[in-house]
Amino acid sequence: MSPREKKLLIFFGAAGFIVLNFLAFAQYQAKRLEFDRSLEEARRQLETAKMFSASRELVTDQMDWLASHEPQPADKQVVQTNLDKLCETEAKNAGLEVTSQKPLETDTTSGTHYHRAKVQFTVSGREEDLYRWFDRLNVPDQLRAATFIRLSPNKDDTKIDCTAIVEQWFVPVPAA
Repeated sequence: MSPREKKLLIFFGAAGFIVLNFLAFAQYQAKRLEFDRSLEEARRQLETAKMFSASRELVTDQMDWLASHEPQPADKQVVQTNLDKLCETEAKNAGLEVTSQKPLETDTTSGTHYHRAKVQFTVSGREEDLYRWFDRLNVPDQLRAATFIRLSPNKDDTKIDCTAIVEQWFVPVPAA
């Protein structure tokens, strides 16, 4: 072999070696990127697991409270009627004048364990009586709360008008 052919062979060998190294480095970078992604995903999963573990005690307490206060299954019309009667009776007992009351559509979202019966009341009376009425209606142990309250002044300076939506969470009767 002539010296020129030897130099050309060495040149092609070096060029091939460099190309192979570039390909190997590109392969290495791709694997490294994939490894980094999987490592980051594993870290996120670990953080999520730690967060759930830390909040487990709180959630367990809430689930225990909910289990001890869960109402018996009831029909939505019965629950709504009872809620309407209760709100009206408590308003009168508190010294409020009921100007209107309207049953609202019951929230029966499928897939949820609890449904919500709703009634809308418009009452008028003294501010202290209104607060007393809300105190009697908002009973977490019975899964009942006033979820919307709008206050407006009355023509009589000693009174206030209020529109409120009161909701009662209940377990629906299983479909037969």
